[in-house]
Amino acid sequence: MAVNSTTVKRSTKAKKSAKQEEPEEPVWTYRGYKLKTSEFVTAMVHLFRAEIQRANVWRQRLDTTTNWAVVATGATLSIAFSQQNVHHAIILLNTLLVMWFLFIEARRYRYYELWSYRVRLMETDFFAAMLVPPFHPSPDWAENLAENLLTPSFPISMWEAFGRRLRRNYYWMFFILGAAWSAKIWLFPAAPANLAEFVSRSAVGPISGQIMLALGFAFYVFLTIVALGTITMTRATGEVLPRFGDESATAAPSEQGKHRGVRALLAPRQRRRQLLALIITDKAEGVSNRILTDLKRGVTAMQGKGMYTGKDRTILMCALTITEVHNLKSAVAKEDPKAVVIVSPAQEILGGGFAPLEGK
Repeated sequence: MAVNSTTVKRSTKAKKSAKQEEPEEPVWTYRGYKLKTSEFVTAMVHLFRAEIQRANVWRQRLDTTTNWAVVATGATLSIAFSQQNVHHAIILLNTLLVMWFLFIEARRYRYYELWSYRVRLMETDFFAAMLVPPFHPSPDWAENLAENLLTPSFPISMWEAFGRRLRRNYYWMFFILGAAWSAKIWLFPAAPANLAEFVSRSAVGPISGQIMLALGFAFYVFLTIVALGTITMTRATGEVLPRFGDESATAAPSEQGKHRGVRALLAPRQRRRQLLALIITDKAEGVSNRILTDLKRGVTAMQGKGMYTGKDRTILMCALTITEVHNLKSAVAKEDPKAVVIVSPAQEILGGGFAPLEGK
């Protein structure tokens, strides 16, 4: 029995030591912070819910604006056709009002797309990546999301928003208003004897019928051009537009196996704000090591001379993105508070952790 108890104690100690030797739970290390996987996922879930709530709020505002336009149009047509003495200009006034509603809705739609873009980015590059091997987010996912959070910008232009809402809802309202305006002129008080009488009835105050018809024709031509011309604008994904693509389509056959699975199409790379930093310092070794350690960015040293002091200086060159500027300043300040940091926008950066150079 003593031997058995000793054996049990030894096995228990072995299990405890084995547990102690097991590696700790993987953490997400980013900008000096170390979060457990569960903590990071929890934070992302809360962010995801918040962005969905924001998108839903602006979606409700879009529906509210559309309801305003529908109710105003219905009320105007009811008044216009219920009484013969109501002038057809009331329909024109309602058309201008609906046009103003369309402008308001397009402006709201841009805000909706801002939150929707973040939701789609997390859906396709974070949550979908959990379901498809190799079970990790796309390399640029955190950078794109952080850039959008730090420097928000509308992912959709005003023209694209205007065209989308026009095609989906408002063009049909304008079509009904145009048909109602023509019917009001033609039917009340009685059908015109000829086309000349119809044109004369189209007059509004001092504006002749010919001018009113020409303005109406130009207005609908403008709407048609905007509706058709903005179809090809797809900078914003919307709720149901796909963001999936094959990133290995242009890769070498030997490399394609490393990138299998679904990858979300991120924001176009040329839209990402890329910068070039020049650091003039007397402590080049310490500053460069700090940048390599904290930012994980490459540094290139060049020799220069201060023309005012006549001293030789080292100029460090580092390519980075907009979300890394603050970290760069902090890293340089820790090693050389007297250093000079110059940050300027870069047109395009290829290779070295940025967009791949192959195929460019």
